[in-house]
Amino acid sequence: MSSRLPTIFVVLTVVIDAMGIGLIMPVTPDLIREINGGDIANAAIWGGLLATGFATMQFLFSPLLGSLSDRYGRRPILLISLVVMSGVYLVMATAGSIWILLLGRLGGGVAAATHSTASAYMADISTPQEKAKNFGLIGAGFGIGFVLGPVLGGLLAGYGTRAPFYAASVIAAGNAVLGWLVLKETVTNQIRRPFEWSRANPLGALRSVANFPGLTPLLLVYFFYQVATLVYPATWSYFAGERFGWGPGMIGLSLAIFGTFYAIVQGALVGPSLKYMGNRGTVLTGLSLEIIVLFFMGFVASGAVALGLTPFAALAAIGLPALQGILSRRVPDNAQGELQGVLASVSSFGMILSPLIMTQTFAYFSSTSSPTYLPGAAFLLSSALMAIAAAIFINSKKPLPTISMANNP
Repeated sequence: MSSRLPTIFVVLTVVIDAMGIGLIMPVTPDLIREINGGDIANAAIWGGLLATGFATMQFLFSPLLGSLSDRYGRRPILLISLVVMSGVYLVMATAGSIWILLLGRLGGGVAAATHSTASAYMADISTPQEKAKNFGLIGAGFGIGFVLGPVLGGLLAGYGTRAPFYAASVIAAGNAVLGWLVLKETVTNQIRRPFEWSRANPLGALRSVANFPGLTPLLLVYFFYQVATLVYPATWSYFAGERFGWGPGMIGLSLAIFGTFYAIVQGALVGPSLKYMGNRGTVLTGLSLEIIVLFFMGFVASGAVALGLTPFAALAAIGLPALQGILSRRVPDNAQGELQGVLASVSSFGMILSPLIMTQTFAYFSSTSSPTYLPGAAFLLSSALMAIAAAIFINSKKPLPTISMANNP
């Protein structure tokens, strides 16, 4: 059990990162109006700024924290970030102005940019054959956090708009204590890497990582994958309300169902899939399922049918940890933090870009002035992006032998 505690801590850290996004969602509109006044439309504008600011900070700081973890170790970066996160939530819980709330959300984005460090830690403790499976555990953690966050936030909302922030602060502090007790450092002098500012920003880190053979097409696949799958959080609430007439309760339940299936798939099915199909076969299977499910979701007119597609949508996600496993095996041990930082920045950039594209697509094809009424158009666009990703992956070269540190540029 003691050997599993660091893995449990890492997964819990990802759960908390995911919960931090959803935990405050149920109370954010009321809290913004409580602090800033105005109507729900004004609150939505500020809510969008809070979400974009959070994603932007993750985009900017994920490579920095990943590179710092390559130099100073995973343990201090993870623990310090959790302590900062706990303090940030306390600031947001006591915020008296919208600007303090915005600053708190920006700080939360920085503190939550540890997904790269958590993934690097998981890569450190995994053999090459175990990496994709263990990345699946991280995906399961995200799915669990995605389910627990909105549910817990909704329950705590009964105690006031500030209660979820206090709860998030206590949870982050508690996990920091657990990490202090159980987390062992995995960055040794053998793999420790000098810190360079040129590698610690999104563009510099991307250029550095792209120098490794065969990585550029895989990074493109990862980018298209992220942009396409973010159609769910970006448009689902609007799509389900428009297409099926669902209210907030049913929309929340549908998201919880998806998150539950997602966690099950990532935690229990990634390993067997890798065993029988290998990394490349698992990626191709996941991409193929994504194309099919997103295409059908674009035309679905029944809420029951949409719920029936939920397990298949979750199953399609088996390709992502396998793709991460391939990428992780393409770089040396002393560049894992940098790679995971790049991947986290790609994800965050997708969180900035995808909502703009997908919501505008939904709005255009759902308006009365649209030549064609098609609320699911954003899902069709996502299916096309997945098809592009699949084409790039098929045409990419098969993975070469794992790179040693001696070949590190």
